[in-house]
Amino acid sequence: MTLKKRLTPFALPGPLARRLDAMADTLMTPPGMAIDFAHPRGEAALSEPSSVSWRVFKNPVALFVGGVAAVLLELAEPRVRDGVWQHSTFRRDALTRLQRTGMAAMVTVYGARSVAEKLIAGVVRAHDKVTGTTREGEPYQANDPDLLLWVQTTATFGFVAAYNQYARSFSRAELDRAVAEAAPAARLYGVVEPPRSWGELEQVFADWDARLIAAPEIGEFLSIMHEVKAFPTAARPLQPLLLKAAIVLLPVHLQARLQLDGPKWRLRRWERAVVTTAARASDRLVLRSAPPAQACRRIGLPEDWLYRSVSRRPEAPLRNLHPQPSK
Repeated sequence: MTLKKRLTPFALPGPLARRLDAMADTLMTPPGMAIDFAHPRGEAALSEPSSVSWRVFKNPVALFVGGVAAVLLELAEPRVRDGVWQHSTFRRDALTRLQRTGMAAMVTVYGARSVAEKLIAGVVRAHDKVTGTTREGEPYQANDPDLLLWVQTTATFGFVAAYNQYARSFSRAELDRAVAEAAPAARLYGVVEPPRSWGELEQVFADWDARLIAAPEIGEFLSIMHEVKAFPTAARPLQPLLLKAAIVLLPVHLQARLQLDGPKWRLRRWERAVVTTAARASDRLVLRSAPPAQACRRIGLPEDWLYRSVSRRPEAPLRNLHPQPSK
Protein backbone atom coordinates (compact mmCIF):
# COMPACT_ATOMS: atom_id res chain seq x y z
CA MET A 1 0.00 0.00 0.00
CA THR A 2 1.20 3.50 -0.83
CA LEU A 3 0.63 6.21 1.72
CA LYS A 4 0.72 9.94 1.10
CA LYS A 5 2.22 12.50 3.41
CA ARG A 6 0.93 16.01 2.88
CA LEU A 7 3.57 18.69 2.45
CA THR A 8 3.17 22.45 2.49
CA PRO A 9 4.98 24.25 -0.33
CA PHE A 10 6.87 27.36 0.68
CA ALA A 11 4.75 30.44 -0.01
CA LEU A 12 7.11 33.42 -0.11
CA PRO A 13 5.81 37.01 -0.17
CA GLY A 14 5.05 38.17 -3.71
CA PRO A 15 7.99 40.57 -4.29
CA LEU A 16 10.50 38.18 -2.71
CA ALA A 17 9.13 35.25 -4.67
CA ARG A 18 9.39 37.16 -7.95
CA ARG A 19 12.94 38.30 -7.18
CA LEU A 20 14.12 34.81 -6.24
CA ASP A 21 12.36 33.36 -9.27
CA ALA A 22 14.08 35.84 -11.58
CA MET A 23 17.51 35.17 -10.04
CA ALA A 24 17.07 31.42 -10.33
CA ASP A 25 15.95 31.75 -13.95
CA THR A 26 19.02 33.87 -14.77
CA LEU A 27 21.40 31.44 -13.10
CA MET A 28 19.85 28.35 -14.69
CA THR A 29 19.49 29.60 -18.27
CA PRO A 30 22.62 29.50 -20.45
CA PRO A 31 23.09 32.15 -23.15
CA GLY A 32 21.17 31.28 -26.29
CA MET A 33 19.48 28.21 -24.79
CA ALA A 34 16.14 29.40 -23.43
CA ILE A 35 13.67 26.48 -23.29
CA ASP A 36 9.92 26.87 -22.83
CA PHE A 37 8.93 23.90 -20.68
CA ALA A 38 5.27 24.98 -20.75
CA HIS A 39 4.91 24.10 -24.46
CA PRO A 40 3.75 22.31 -26.53
CA ARG A 41 0.61 22.18 -24.42
CA GLY A 42 -0.38 18.72 -23.29
CA GLU A 43 2.72 16.94 -24.63
CA ALA A 44 4.18 14.33 -22.27
CA ALA A 45 7.83 14.15 -21.19
CA LEU A 46 10.10 11.12 -21.45
CA SER A 47 9.13 10.25 -17.87
CA GLU A 48 5.84 10.52 -16.00
CA PRO A 49 5.07 13.35 -13.53
CA SER A 50 4.58 10.68 -10.85
CA SER A 51 8.12 9.38 -11.43
CA VAL A 52 10.95 9.47 -8.94
CA SER A 53 12.92 11.51 -11.48
CA TRP A 54 10.43 14.38 -11.42
CA ARG A 55 10.73 14.57 -7.64
CA VAL A 56 14.55 14.42 -7.60
CA PHE A 57 15.20 16.99 -10.32
CA LYS A 58 13.03 19.66 -8.75
CA ASN A 59 15.57 19.99 -5.91
CA PRO A 60 18.45 22.39 -6.80
CA VAL A 61 20.58 21.36 -3.81
CA ALA A 62 20.38 17.68 -4.73
CA LEU A 63 21.16 18.51 -8.36
CA PHE A 64 24.26 20.50 -7.47
CA VAL A 65 25.56 17.90 -5.00
CA GLY A 66 24.70 14.97 -7.26
CA GLY A 67 26.14 16.64 -10.33
CA VAL A 68 29.47 17.28 -8.59
CA ALA A 69 29.61 13.67 -7.36
CA ALA A 70 28.92 12.41 -10.89
CA VAL A 71 31.68 14.56 -12.44
CA LEU A 72 34.19 13.39 -9.82
CA LEU A 73 33.45 9.80 -10.77
CA GLU A 74 33.67 10.62 -14.48
CA LEU A 75 37.02 12.42 -14.10
CA ALA A 76 38.35 9.31 -12.36
CA GLU A 77 38.00 7.36 -15.63
CA PRO A 78 40.89 8.38 -17.96
CA ARG A 79 39.01 8.28 -21.27
CA VAL A 80 36.03 10.20 -19.92
CA ARG A 81 38.39 12.56 -18.07
CA ASP A 82 40.31 13.58 -21.15
CA GLY A 83 37.21 13.64 -23.33
CA VAL A 84 35.69 16.17 -20.93
CA TRP A 85 38.81 18.15 -20.02
CA GLN A 86 40.39 18.38 -23.46
CA HIS A 87 37.23 19.29 -25.37
CA SER A 88 35.16 21.29 -22.89
CA THR A 89 34.95 25.02 -22.20
CA PHE A 90 34.65 24.29 -18.49
CA ARG A 91 38.02 25.77 -17.48
CA ARG A 92 37.40 28.96 -19.49
CA ASP A 93 33.71 29.48 -18.72
CA ALA A 94 32.57 27.14 -15.98
CA LEU A 95 29.22 28.83 -15.29
CA THR A 96 28.00 28.61 -18.89
CA ARG A 97 29.11 24.99 -19.12
CA LEU A 98 27.27 24.17 -15.89
CA GLN A 99 24.17 25.98 -17.13
CA ARG A 100 24.17 24.08 -20.43
CA THR A 101 24.65 20.72 -18.75
CA GLY A 102 21.96 21.49 -16.17
CA MET A 103 19.51 22.67 -18.83
CA ALA A 104 20.09 19.51 -20.87
CA ALA A 105 19.31 17.42 -17.78
CA MET A 106 16.15 19.43 -17.12
CA VAL A 107 14.96 19.01 -20.71
CA THR A 108 15.61 15.27 -20.52
CA VAL A 109 13.36 14.98 -17.44
CA TYR A 110 10.76 17.75 -17.77
CA GLY A 111 10.81 18.81 -21.42
CA ALA A 112 8.16 17.77 -23.89
CA ARG A 113 9.21 14.53 -25.57
CA SER A 114 9.71 16.18 -28.98
CA VAL A 115 11.91 18.89 -27.42
CA ALA A 116 13.95 16.36 -25.43
CA GLU A 117 14.50 14.10 -28.42
CA LYS A 118 15.67 17.02 -30.56
CA LEU A 119 18.09 18.27 -27.88
CA ILE A 120 19.53 14.80 -27.26
CA ALA A 121 20.06 14.27 -31.00
CA GLY A 122 21.99 17.54 -31.10
CA VAL A 123 24.19 16.46 -28.20
CA VAL A 124 24.91 13.14 -29.91
CA ARG A 125 25.92 14.93 -33.12
CA ALA A 126 28.22 17.27 -31.19
CA HIS A 127 29.84 14.34 -29.38
CA ASP A 128 30.64 12.64 -32.70
CA LYS A 129 33.47 15.17 -33.07
CA VAL A 130 34.99 14.46 -29.64
CA THR A 131 37.86 12.05 -30.16
CA GLY A 132 41.43 11.80 -28.94
CA THR A 133 43.99 9.85 -26.96
CA THR A 134 44.47 9.97 -23.21
CA ARG A 135 47.84 10.81 -21.71
CA GLU A 136 48.02 7.13 -20.79
CA GLY A 137 47.81 6.33 -24.51
CA GLU A 138 44.22 5.06 -24.77
CA PRO A 139 42.02 6.25 -27.64
CA TYR A 140 38.56 7.58 -26.83
CA GLN A 141 35.42 8.69 -28.64
CA ALA A 142 32.67 10.50 -26.73
CA ASN A 143 29.88 8.46 -28.31
CA ASP A 144 31.49 5.14 -27.44
CA PRO A 145 28.56 3.22 -25.88
CA ASP A 146 30.92 1.89 -23.22
CA LEU A 147 31.89 5.38 -22.03
CA LEU A 148 28.30 6.60 -22.32
CA LEU A 149 27.29 3.81 -19.95
CA TRP A 150 29.69 5.09 -17.28
CA VAL A 151 28.57 8.71 -17.72
CA GLN A 152 24.89 7.78 -17.54
CA THR A 153 25.40 5.50 -14.55
CA THR A 154 27.36 8.09 -12.57
CA ALA A 155 24.77 10.78 -13.30
CA THR A 156 21.90 8.57 -12.13
CA PHE A 157 23.85 7.57 -9.03
CA GLY A 158 24.84 11.14 -8.17
CA PHE A 159 21.40 12.74 -8.41
CA VAL A 160 19.52 9.90 -6.72
CA ALA A 161 22.09 9.40 -3.96
CA ALA A 162 22.21 13.14 -3.20
CA TYR A 163 18.44 13.38 -2.89
CA ASN A 164 18.35 10.20 -0.81
CA GLN A 165 21.10 11.39 1.53
CA TYR A 166 20.07 15.00 2.10
CA ALA A 167 16.45 15.58 1.08
CA ARG A 168 14.46 12.41 1.66
CA SER A 169 15.37 8.73 1.97
CA PHE A 170 14.20 6.31 -0.70
CA SER A 171 13.03 2.74 -0.37
CA ARG A 172 14.75 0.07 -2.45
CA ALA A 173 11.74 -0.04 -4.76
CA GLU A 174 12.03 3.70 -5.38
CA LEU A 175 15.74 3.33 -6.15
CA ASP A 176 14.94 0.65 -8.71
CA ARG A 177 12.30 2.90 -10.27
CA ALA A 178 14.70 5.84 -10.48
CA VAL A 179 17.28 3.77 -12.37
CA ALA A 180 14.67 2.26 -14.70
CA GLU A 181 13.25 5.70 -15.46
CA ALA A 182 16.65 6.92 -16.68
CA ALA A 183 17.02 4.07 -19.20
CA PRO A 184 14.88 5.44 -22.10
CA ALA A 185 16.82 8.73 -22.24
CA ALA A 186 20.11 6.83 -21.85
CA ARG A 187 19.27 4.79 -24.95
CA LEU A 188 18.59 7.99 -26.91
CA TYR A 189 22.07 9.20 -25.92
CA GLY A 190 23.55 5.94 -27.20
CA VAL A 191 23.79 3.62 -24.20
CA VAL A 192 23.08 0.11 -25.48
CA GLU A 193 22.23 -1.60 -22.18
CA PRO A 194 21.66 0.95 -19.40
CA PRO A 195 21.11 -0.39 -15.88
CA ARG A 196 17.45 -1.01 -15.09
CA SER A 197 17.64 -1.46 -11.30
CA TRP A 198 19.80 -0.31 -8.41
CA GLY A 199 21.42 -3.74 -8.33
CA GLU A 200 22.43 -3.41 -11.99
CA LEU A 201 23.77 0.09 -11.30
CA GLU A 202 25.91 -1.32 -8.48
CA GLN A 203 27.22 -3.96 -10.88
CA VAL A 204 28.35 -1.25 -13.31
CA PHE A 205 30.29 0.36 -10.45
CA ALA A 206 31.88 -2.98 -9.60
CA ASP A 207 32.83 -3.61 -13.23
CA TRP A 208 34.44 -0.19 -13.66
CA ASP A 209 36.09 0.14 -10.26
CA ALA A 210 39.56 -1.00 -11.35
CA ARG A 211 39.69 1.70 -14.04
CA LEU A 212 39.15 4.61 -11.64
CA ILE A 213 42.28 6.56 -10.69
CA ALA A 214 43.29 9.86 -9.12
CA ALA A 215 44.06 12.76 -11.45
CA PRO A 216 45.05 16.44 -11.13
CA GLU A 217 41.88 17.37 -13.02
CA ILE A 218 39.80 16.30 -10.02
CA GLY A 219 41.43 18.88 -7.77
CA GLU A 220 41.23 21.52 -10.52
CA PHE A 221 37.52 20.80 -10.96
CA LEU A 222 36.84 21.20 -7.24
CA SER A 223 38.78 24.49 -7.15
CA ILE A 224 36.72 25.85 -10.03
CA MET A 225 33.49 24.71 -8.41
CA HIS A 226 34.51 26.46 -5.20
CA GLU A 227 34.77 29.79 -7.03
CA VAL A 228 32.09 29.66 -9.71
CA LYS A 229 28.99 31.76 -9.01
CA ALA A 230 26.53 28.88 -9.17
CA PHE A 231 24.11 30.26 -6.57
CA PRO A 232 22.67 33.68 -5.72
CA THR A 233 25.02 35.79 -3.59
CA ALA A 234 23.20 35.12 -0.33
CA ALA A 235 23.45 31.35 -0.82
CA ARG A 236 27.05 31.26 -2.07
CA PRO A 237 28.59 30.42 1.35
CA LEU A 238 26.76 27.11 1.01
CA GLN A 239 28.86 26.03 -1.99
CA PRO A 240 31.93 24.73 -0.10
CA LEU A 241 29.65 22.62 2.09
CA LEU A 242 27.89 21.20 -0.97
CA LEU A 243 31.24 20.16 -2.45
CA LYS A 244 32.01 18.24 0.72
CA ALA A 245 28.51 16.77 0.64
CA ALA A 246 29.20 15.49 -2.88
CA ILE A 247 32.47 13.83 -1.89
CA VAL A 248 30.75 12.08 1.03
CA LEU A 249 28.45 10.38 -1.51
CA LEU A 250 31.36 8.57 -3.17
CA PRO A 251 32.16 5.03 -2.09
CA VAL A 252 34.60 5.26 0.84
CA HIS A 253 37.35 3.31 -0.93
CA LEU A 254 37.12 5.72 -3.88
CA GLN A 255 37.35 8.74 -1.61
CA ALA A 256 40.70 7.36 -0.50
CA ARG A 257 41.87 6.36 -3.98
CA LEU A 258 41.00 9.78 -5.42
CA GLN A 259 42.75 11.49 -2.50
CA LEU A 260 39.53 13.06 -1.23
CA ASP A 261 39.54 11.51 2.23
CA GLY A 262 41.56 14.18 4.07
CA PRO A 263 40.25 16.53 6.78
CA LYS A 264 39.71 19.27 4.19
CA TRP A 265 36.89 17.29 2.61
CA ARG A 266 35.18 15.88 5.71
CA LEU A 267 31.63 17.04 6.28
CA ARG A 268 31.27 18.03 9.93
CA ARG A 269 28.07 17.30 11.80
CA TRP A 270 26.89 20.92 11.75
CA GLU A 271 27.76 21.20 8.06
CA ARG A 272 25.73 18.10 7.27
CA ALA A 273 22.83 19.64 9.20
CA VAL A 274 23.08 22.82 7.11
CA VAL A 275 23.13 20.87 3.84
CA THR A 276 20.20 18.70 4.93
CA THR A 277 18.17 21.74 6.00
CA ALA A 278 18.87 23.46 2.68
CA ALA A 279 17.97 20.35 0.66
CA ARG A 280 14.73 19.77 2.54
CA ALA A 281 13.76 23.43 2.22
CA SER A 282 14.54 23.38 -1.52
CA ASP A 283 12.26 20.38 -1.87
CA ARG A 284 9.29 22.55 -0.93
CA LEU A 285 10.19 25.83 -2.65
CA VAL A 286 8.10 26.43 -5.76
CA LEU A 287 9.69 28.65 -8.43
CA ARG A 288 7.10 29.53 -11.09
CA SER A 289 9.59 29.94 -13.94
CA ALA A 290 11.57 26.78 -13.12
CA PRO A 291 11.20 23.71 -15.38
CA PRO A 292 9.23 21.58 -12.85
CA ALA A 293 6.48 24.19 -12.46
CA GLN A 294 6.38 24.94 -16.19
CA ALA A 295 6.19 21.24 -17.04
CA CYS A 296 3.30 20.73 -14.63
CA ARG A 297 1.40 23.59 -16.26
CA ARG A 298 2.11 22.12 -19.71
CA ILE A 299 0.32 18.87 -18.89
CA GLY A 300 -2.53 20.47 -16.95
CA LEU A 301 -1.31 20.01 -13.37
CA PRO A 302 -1.07 22.78 -10.75
CA GLU A 303 2.43 24.29 -10.75
CA ASP A 304 2.97 23.21 -7.12
CA TRP A 305 1.75 19.65 -7.73
CA LEU A 306 5.18 18.07 -7.21
CA TYR A 307 5.56 19.83 -3.86
CA ARG A 308 2.26 18.87 -2.27
CA SER A 309 2.73 15.23 -1.31
CA VAL A 310 5.25 12.45 -1.31
CA SER A 311 4.75 8.69 -1.41
CA ARG A 312 5.54 6.78 1.73
CA ARG A 313 6.04 3.05 1.49
CA PRO A 314 6.12 0.54 4.35
CA GLU A 315 9.65 -0.55 3.41
CA ALA A 316 12.52 0.82 5.49
CA PRO A 317 14.20 3.78 3.77
CA LEU A 318 17.85 3.49 2.79
CA ARG A 319 20.49 6.03 3.76
CA ASN A 320 24.07 5.47 2.63
CA LEU A 321 24.30 4.27 -0.97
CA HIS A 322 27.91 3.21 -1.45
CA PRO A 323 28.44 0.71 -4.29
CA GLN A 324 31.25 -1.68 -3.49
CA PRO A 325 34.05 -3.01 -5.74
CA SER A 326 34.11 -6.61 -6.90
CA LYS A 327 35.91 -8.98 -4.55
